[in-house]
Amino acid sequence: MANPLPKEYYKQLEEIQAADFVVHELILYLDTHPTDQQALSQYNQFAQYSKQLKRAFEAQFGPLQQGSPNPSSSVWTWNSTPWPWQV
Repeated sequence: MANPLPKEYYKQLEEIQAADFVVHELILYLDTHPTDQQALSQYNQFAQYSKQLKRAFEAQFGPLQQGSPNPSSSVWTWNSTPWPWQV
């Protein structure tokens, strides 16, 4: 890739991946322990945290996936961000 991405891009992306990992693991746990209130509380906390991280990332670097909110109402930005194999 001709234009390297800033270190902050990778830092924020790693934080999103870590939060999403926790969310996914809690989903798997809650599938077998649906009445565990502490796990449900943790799931809600990390799901919200993941959304916040994604909003901040998308505001700075553009959409993470198709269907993400387009931060600019005058320009379609989905095709202007790096593709997954470029990061």
